[in-house]
Amino acid sequence: MSKSQTQQRNWFARHKILTAAGAIVVVVAIGAAMGGGGEDTKTPEAKSSAPAASGSKDSAGASASEAPAPEKPKAVTIDGDGDFEVGSDVKPGLYRSTGNKDAECYWERAKDASGEVDSILANDNVTGTAYVEIKASDKLFTSTSCGTWEAVDPKAAGTPSGTTVKGSAGTLKVGVDIAPGTYKSTGNKDAECYWERAKDASHGVDSILANDNVTGTAVVKITAKDAYFKTAGCGDWTKTG
Repeated sequence: MSKSQTQQRNWFARHKILTAAGAIVVVVAIGAAMGGGGEDTKTPEAKSSAPAASGSKDSAGASASEAPAPEKPKAVTIDGDGDFEVGSDVKPGLYRSTGNKDAECYWERAKDASGEVDSILANDNVTGTAYVEIKASDKLFTSTSCGTWEAVDPKAAGTPSGTTVKGSAGTLKVGVDIAPGTYKSTGNKDAECYWERAKDASHGVDSILANDNVTGTAVVKITAKDAYFKTAGCGDWTKTG
């Protein structure tokens, strides 16, 4: 079976500073003994090498308190299409891609680079949002026609608002993108609606807690213990409880 065929299925970042008071250098002129002719000798003004007081301005007039804030580190991303070797091209972790349309986005986790069907650990054709957990044991991650993949904190939490979820929203993180509760979707035809409750984002068969292809009305209870909810080709979901 060619890869194009498998795409049609859901496979599942020295200056030394003296901190002591600076030494005061006092020069005492010897005066007449050195041929000064009785002129008054003066002691030069004492100078200190101690650092300037906090908040003082340097020669450029910039205050230390006005220093620019450090730039935030750039997010770890996977850009473009192709095969990415795990560990060298891409680091293991949880990644998210958004804005995918019409199932054009295809991704794949593989255990080797043979390109054979048996090497596929998990794959999917995506509409909407996708979450994928790339594991350290994976060898390749393949992405085609997907939005940029950005690494996200798997422990991130939030307070989702709203009571309606698009029927083709894709994979949503429970507690971040969708709140736990009971949801209803109506008007589904010809079993095109597919939903799934999952315990992780590896997309292996073992990660699925429950799923269904629906015709007509679907009612699903998403619990706080669920990690992800996937919806594809369904009527919009309305929270009913």
